[in-house]
Amino acid sequence: MKRTRGPWQIHGERIAYENPWMRVAEYEVTRPDGKPGLYGVVGFANIAIAVLPLFPDGTTMLVGQHRFPRDRYSWEIPEGGGALDVPPLNSAKRELKEETGLTARAWREVLRLDLSNSITDETAIGYIASDIAEGEPEPEGTEDLLTRRLPFRDALAEAMSGKITDALTVAMLLRAYYMALEGELDETLAAAMLKR
Repeated sequence: MKRTRGPWQIHGERIAYENPWMRVAEYEVTRPDGKPGLYGVVGFANIAIAVLPLFPDGTTMLVGQHRFPRDRYSWEIPEGGGALDVPPLNSAKRELKEETGLTARAWREVLRLDLSNSITDETAIGYIASDIAEGEPEPEGTEDLLTRRLPFRDALAEAMSGKITDALTVAMLLRAYYMALEGELDETLAAAMLKR
């Protein structure tokens, strides 16, 4: 039985690879131009979760770690995966605590986006966390993390210069900057974030 996805006709599907975190499906298709083809899709078992912690003095905290796929060190905001059957905010709270030791009393969802939507079904949700208390991190066994606290504007400058390349981090920093400029954040916090 033929199925369709928009202008694509699907004639067959097979799972080429699968593990607890992701799967790769290969589809036999008729392309929009009418020619036969194959389309591979990477599917994820989790939602991508990102948290931008903002302190009253206008600073934020970044997490540094080696990223296996790119074989390089990366500075990012706290982020990770949230199980599909768990409320995303609960996953965000867990990620912030695990990676930084921070807990927050104020949470605000500010971003939803698709990540690399030409080859994956991965979606992301981003939160701003504020009214923060410090504690001890609880990293997973796969994480060897460093943290650093810096002015928001410095983190934004690193993203704009290309020093920070993680897409979710760049998107969240830009979103928070826009919100601060447009009056969508507490006025005192926004002023602290924007100071040079």
